[in-house]
Amino acid sequence: MVKIETFIQKAIERIKREVKGRAIIAVSGGVDSSVCAILANRAIGDLLTPIYIDTGLMRAGETERIRETFKDIDLEIVNAKERFLQNLKGIIDPEEKRKAIGETFIRIFEEEARKRDIHYLIQGTIYPDRIESEGGIKSHHNVGGLPTNIDFDKIIEPIDELYKDEVREIARTLKLPTEISERMPFPGPGLAVRIIGEVTDEKLEAVRKANTIVEEELLEPYKPWQTFAALLEKGTGVKGDIRVHGWIIAVRAVTSRDGMTADTLQLPWQTLQKIESRITREIPNVTRVLYDLTPKPPATIEFE
Repeated sequence: MVKIETFIQKAIERIKREVKGRAIIAVSGGVDSSVCAILANRAIGDLLTPIYIDTGLMRAGETERIRETFKDIDLEIVNAKERFLQNLKGIIDPEEKRKAIGETFIRIFEEEARKRDIHYLIQGTIYPDRIESEGGIKSHHNVGGLPTNIDFDKIIEPIDELYKDEVREIARTLKLPTEISERMPFPGPGLAVRIIGEVTDEKLEAVRKANTIVEEELLEPYKPWQTFAALLEKGTGVKGDIRVHGWIIAVRAVTSRDGMTADTLQLPWQTLQKIESRITREIPNVTRVLYDLTPKPPATIEFE
């Protein structure tokens, strides 16, 4: 475990040293980018421009929550929903999907930087992102998913040596609100990596609703390290005595310390039945619900 106070001071000094002027901080609302935002603000103050990109791939109410959470800072919100969907059109392969998302992110940040004559980007990459990207497990949108040609003098990653549990400890030391310091991980590519195959509006609507149900049923009573719904493919079902070819939803709930390994949460049968009943009842085009029992490894936590 890192020495928290020492790390905070070194990270602030690093940002001061590496940023030659103004910088953009990529804000997602998660603990990693929020910690980076606090550190960067202490380092360069008014020279920092925080920007949140609404990809349209977020959970229900996510953008509104982030707007409220960061209401006391001058947070710029960029609506790029149509652009992300367009750039994902026809893409099925998970790695291509992550790279398309990573490139779209960086191009938007470049455009916002050019408007302001800014040449530095700060982002909340952590050590597991780098391990999985460089190890060929999966390309994180902010590491392996980035294009080779980037129009920034430098991308600064102040917490790229830390694991998730260490980032949380720093967030607590910095006195960030509990809803940020203890916030459940949410992938940078958003719901796109919880959809097998091409990302479409119909799939997004179904998986977003299913994800909300899963969080409502599991977050408070079971406090998983991470839980969510993923959309797989279509399967045959019957609703109202009518044959329906609808989506198959997989539910995932795990315990972990740092995200490098994870065990499946052992949920009561009645809880799983309630989740299945709600999802198939409240989302008309879903016919089946599965519970993923696979630990990490051999699986990853996210489906793509």
